[in-house]
Amino acid sequence: MKSDFIIGRGDLDGIAIFLRVASRRSFTAAAIDLGISPSAVSQAVRALEARLGVALLTRTTRDVAPTEAGERFLAQAMPAAAQLQEAIVAARQLGTEPSGLLRLNVPRVVLDWLLAPILDRFHARYPTVQVEVHVDDRLGNIVADGFDAGIRLGEYLEADMTAVRLTRPFRTAVVASPAYLGLHGRPQHPEDLRRHACINFRQSARGTLYRWEFAEDGRDFDVAVKGPVITNDAGYYVDAARRGLGLAYSLEPIVTPLVAAGKLEAVLQRFCPETPGMFLYFPARSQALPKLRAFVDTARELRHESGG
Repeated sequence: MKSDFIIGRGDLDGIAIFLRVASRRSFTAAAIDLGISPSAVSQAVRALEARLGVALLTRTTRDVAPTEAGERFLAQAMPAAAQLQEAIVAARQLGTEPSGLLRLNVPRVVLDWLLAPILDRFHARYPTVQVEVHVDDRLGNIVADGFDAGIRLGEYLEADMTAVRLTRPFRTAVVASPAYLGLHGRPQHPEDLRRHACINFRQSARGTLYRWEFAEDGRDFDVAVKGPVITNDAGYYVDAARRGLGLAYSLEPIVTPLVAAGKLEAVLQRFCPETPGMFLYFPARSQALPKLRAFVDTARELRHESGG
């Protein structure tokens, strides 16, 4: 349905002044309330009447009263003005204290090990802020999609964004279950992966398969792998490797607990490159919002406590 809500430039000029005069029944009293001169009040009302093409006020030497047109205008404009004032107050509150809805766009891999501890502390401190966590492994546009902030690896940050470090740099990792390596052996070089079953990752339904990235003697290269499973879910991606379906390419912080528990083993460590780490990112002006500032402060505090 097409909206008819079209307000031209200057259409609202003088309305607030008219409402004050009509409620006070006096140009002088309205001028005192508004902190302007009586002549400025009179000129604003006359300009409004000229634009509407009808007199809104009857003026005598001792009294001011709305005309019939003024009464009708007053009856509809006064509730609208009250609603507008409420909207102004609500908007100002968002600029003075953490409140409202904070929308975050994050990849699935950060949910448990990185985002959850931040949210736990944030909710405890700011219970009036509602947080929406949209899980998306694609590199979308957070501004166009209406998000306040997102989380990404440092190499994927856009140049015009403000970035706050959430982790120290870390390496990628290639892992497999002990059972798989016992049956098929351990690859000694990334090229050996072409002879192994590997879990593939596809970010979107029509996207290409992710090519595993490595480094050797200062040279970066990637390898296209094949295997029995293709997924777009980072959680299942690692779980498939744990179940013995093949090797998986992941981030070191994700798989470290599973390696420590003996459920996965890391291979090809010397070829796995280091990443800059995870960052919270957002448009520069968004940092002025108290809800986002509070979230940034909470994330920084936790990072400092963890030594990250």
